[in-house]
Amino acid sequence: MTIPAQFDAKTIENKWYDYWMKNNYFHSEPDHRTPYTIVIPPPNVTGVLHMGHMLNNTIQDVLIRRARLKGFNACWVPGTDHASIATEAKVVAKLKAEGINKNDLTREEFLKHAWEWTDKYGGTILEQLKKLGASCDWERTKFTMDPDMSASVIRSFVDLYNKGLIYRGYRMVNWDPEAKTTLSDEEVIYEEQQGKLFFLKYKIEGSEDFLTIATTRPETIFGDTAICINPNDERFTHLKGKKAIVPICGRVIPIIEDEYVDVEFGTGCLKVTPAHDMNDKTLGEKHNLEIVDIFNEDATLNSFGLHYQGKDRFVVRTEIAKELEEIGALAKTETHLNKVGTSERTKAVIEPRLSDQWFLKMEDLVKPAIKAVLETGDIKLHPKRFENTYAHWLNNIRDWNISRQLWWGQQIPAYYYGDGKEDFVVAENIEDALVLAKERTNNQQLTTDNLKQDVDALDTWFSSWLWPMSVFGGIMDPESPDFKYYYPTNDLVTGPDILFFWVARMIIAGYEYAGEKPFTNVYLTGLVRDKQRRKMSKSLGNSPDPLDLIEKFGADGVRVGLLLSASAGNDIMFDEELCLQGKSFTNKIWNAFKLIKGWEVSETIPQPESSKVAIEWYEAKLQQTLVDIEDNFEKYRISDSLMAIYKLVWDDFCSWFLEMIKPAYQQPIDSVTFAKAIEMLESNLKLLHPFMPFLTEEIWQLIAERSPEEALIVSTWPELKPFDAKLIADFENSIEVISGIRTIRKDKNIPFKDAIELKGINSENVSTYFDSIITKLGNVSAFEYVSEKVDGALSFRVKSNEYFIPITGNIDMEAEIAKLKEELNYTKGFLKSVEAKLSNEKFVNGAPEKVLIIEKQKQADALAKIATIEQSLAGLK
Repeated sequence: MTIPAQFDAKTIENKWYDYWMKNNYFHSEPDHRTPYTIVIPPPNVTGVLHMGHMLNNTIQDVLIRRARLKGFNACWVPGTDHASIATEAKVVAKLKAEGINKNDLTREEFLKHAWEWTDKYGGTILEQLKKLGASCDWERTKFTMDPDMSASVIRSFVDLYNKGLIYRGYRMVNWDPEAKTTLSDEEVIYEEQQGKLFFLKYKIEGSEDFLTIATTRPETIFGDTAICINPNDERFTHLKGKKAIVPICGRVIPIIEDEYVDVEFGTGCLKVTPAHDMNDKTLGEKHNLEIVDIFNEDATLNSFGLHYQGKDRFVVRTEIAKELEEIGALAKTETHLNKVGTSERTKAVIEPRLSDQWFLKMEDLVKPAIKAVLETGDIKLHPKRFENTYAHWLNNIRDWNISRQLWWGQQIPAYYYGDGKEDFVVAENIEDALVLAKERTNNQQLTTDNLKQDVDALDTWFSSWLWPMSVFGGIMDPESPDFKYYYPTNDLVTGPDILFFWVARMIIAGYEYAGEKPFTNVYLTGLVRDKQRRKMSKSLGNSPDPLDLIEKFGADGVRVGLLLSASAGNDIMFDEELCLQGKSFTNKIWNAFKLIKGWEVSETIPQPESSKVAIEWYEAKLQQTLVDIEDNFEKYRISDSLMAIYKLVWDDFCSWFLEMIKPAYQQPIDSVTFAKAIEMLESNLKLLHPFMPFLTEEIWQLIAERSPEEALIVSTWPELKPFDAKLIADFENSIEVISGIRTIRKDKNIPFKDAIELKGINSENVSTYFDSIITKLGNVSAFEYVSEKVDGALSFRVKSNEYFIPITGNIDMEAEIAKLKEELNYTKGFLKSVEAKLSNEKFVNGAPEKVLIIEKQKQADALAKIATIEQSLAGLK
C-alpha cells in the first residue's frame, strides 16, 4: 500500500465522511447498550457557520466520538431553530427588495414565502457542519417548525393554560419597534449610553409660576397625565392640589403626591407618562390616571404627537428640544449617562408599551430547576462559577411574556368566539376549540367560521425549551421508545449567553413535563474573540470564514487549534497561528506514521534490550496519560485532555519512543518491536480520533486492511491498566543524562557518528534500567559506573550524580582549555559588575525590589557558572 508523501486533508476529509455516512456509523437506535445522548443547540435556520459554532460543535463531536469508542450507544441529534424575529426580518427584507410589502399579504401568503426561504437556505449550516466532521445522527435532524415539533409546542401551551399557568394580560411590555413585536425581559440588553437630561418648565395653572422637571425623553411629554411630588418635600408644599400645563400640547394635568418620587434626583419632581414607563404605569394605576399612548408600533409619533405625527422618536427628541427652547419651556440641558434597553436581536432601542399579551407564570415552575442545580447537584454547570448567575436569574424571575407579534412561528392556539377580551377558548385545533366554545356560550349553532384564532405567534424560546424532549417525541407520546431510552440526555454544550434563554428554561420544562432533568452536565464554552479581545462579528470584519480556515489548514488542524486554547467558560483569543499549530501537529503524526511504515521488518533478528525497555516505558507513559485524560474529561477540561494527548504523541511518542526503537541506518527492525510500535500507534490514534477524526481514520485504514466493522470510528477506547509510575520517573532522570551528553557533543563539536565512552558516579543509586537507552541515544560505545572522578574528562551533573566523557583525539585539549579560560574571565568580569551594583548603597536603596531580586539572581548564576568552569578546567589539567 503506497503512502502519500503529504497528508492531503481535502481529499481525505471527503473520502472518510462519505465512508462514515455510507456505513451509517452516526445513526443510533435503542438497543441493549447504555445510551449517551447530546442534543445540538439548534442554530438559527437563517445562519451560516461562524467561529462560535465551530468551537461548540467541535466539543460536541469530541464528546460523541469518545462515547462511541467507549461502547455507548451514542446519539447526537442535530437540528435548526426557526428563529421567529431573525427569519421574519430576512423574509420581509427579501419581499421588500421584490417590491412586496408584508402588510399587503395575508398570513398564509407570507408563510408561503417564509417556507420557500427556509427550504432554500435553512439547511446551509448543517451541511457546513459536515465539513467540520460533525458525526450527528442526520436521520434524526429536527426543525422547530416540523409538524410534530409544532404539535408539541401547541400541546404544551394548552396544558399550561389548563393548569392556570398561562394567562392573557394587559401589561407594560418591552416593544421592539424594528421587529414590531414584544420581547421577554431576557431578550433586552441594557447598555450604558451618553445622553442628555432636559430640564422642562411646566406652567402652574392659574398663575405665572413654573415647575421644572428633569427628563431624558422630552418627546414623551405628549403622554404626560400627571406630575408627581413627594409629600414630604417641603419645597413643593405650595403645589399640593394644583394643576400644571404640559408645554406645547397644553394638556392640563393634576399634581399628585407619592413617596415613590426620589427627592434627590433631578429637580425632585416627576412627570408621569403611564403608557411609556413601567414605574409610571404603576403610579398611574395607583392614582387612577389617564393613559395616553403616543407611539405607533414603529416608534413614530401618532396623532397625540400633534405636528410631530409620523416622525421617529429620536428625530422628535432633537426637534422638540429646539421648540421647547424657543417657547421658553427648556430651562437647561445636561449630559447624562443612563442605561438604555436594546433588542438582543435587532439592536433597536426598546420602547415600554402597554399591550395585551400572553404570559407564563414562573414563580412555581422554577423551583425544581433551582433545586436541581443549586441544592442537589443533579445538574452540574461547568465551570461552576456560572451557578451564581443562574441563581440570580431564577431567584428574581418574572412572568415570561411568550407572545410575539409575528407570523413566522407557532400561532397561539387561542380562538375568539366574541368581541370581548375574555371571549376565547384554548385548544390544540379549531375543531376542539369549537366544542369548548359551544360549551362556554351554550350556543350549539356556532361553527368554525365563527372562531378567529389569535394572530400572535409564540416566542421561539417557548418552542426550543422543549427541545431535549420534543426531538424524541416525549411531549406527544411520553411512552415513546425513543424518549424512554434517550431521555434524559447526558451533556449539553452551549454558550453562557443563553444560560437564561435556553438552558434554564429547558431544565424548567424537563421537570414540568418529564419529572426529571433534561441533562446531567452543562459545558459552557467561552466566546471566540480576536487578538484584541473583541467579540468576533461580521460588522467588525474580524471573523474569519470557518470554511476558508478548513480549506487552508484542514478540519483536523482547525479543530485542534480551537480546542488547544478553549477551556470551559473562558474566552478564546483566536489567532490563525492556532490552526497552523494544529496543521503542524497533523503533519507530525503523518510523518511519524510514514517513518514506521518505511522500516524494513526482519523476522529473524532478536529484539534489542533498548527496544524492550522503550516499549515498557511507553506503555506505562500511555497509561499514565490515559489516567490524566479520563480525569480531565470527567471534569470537562476538554482542552487539558487534548494537551495531554498532544504532549504524549509529540514529545513521548515522536521525540523519544520512535528514536529509542529506530533501527540503525539502512538496517531492519525486529518484528516484535515493529508489532509493538504499530500497537502503540493504534492506541494513540484511538485517543486522537475524537479530536482529529479524518487524519486518524486515514492512518488507521492504511496500517492494515480493515472491514467496515473494524473502522476506527467504531473501535474501542484504550483500556485503563495498572502501570509502573517509578519506571516513568526513572526515565526522566535518563532524559537529563542524554541531554547532558548531547550538550557536550554540541559544545565540543563531537559528531554524533563518533561513538564516545561514558563513565558515571551513581551516588544517588539511581536505577540503571534505562542505561541501554542512554547508550543508544548518546551513541555511547561503553558505559560503566566508577567510584571516583575521571581525570582528563569532560563532565556534567544530573542532580548529585556526575558523568564523565573521556577526552579523545577529536578534541584539541589546548584549544578547549583556552576556550574555558576565556569563558571564565568573561563570567568573572560580569560578576564584578553585578557586585559593584549591589555594593552601591544609592542603587540598593533606590532600586525597586524586583530589580534587586534580578541582580541577586545574576550574582548567584555567575557564581555557579564560575564553579562549573573551574571544575572542568581542573579535570582537563
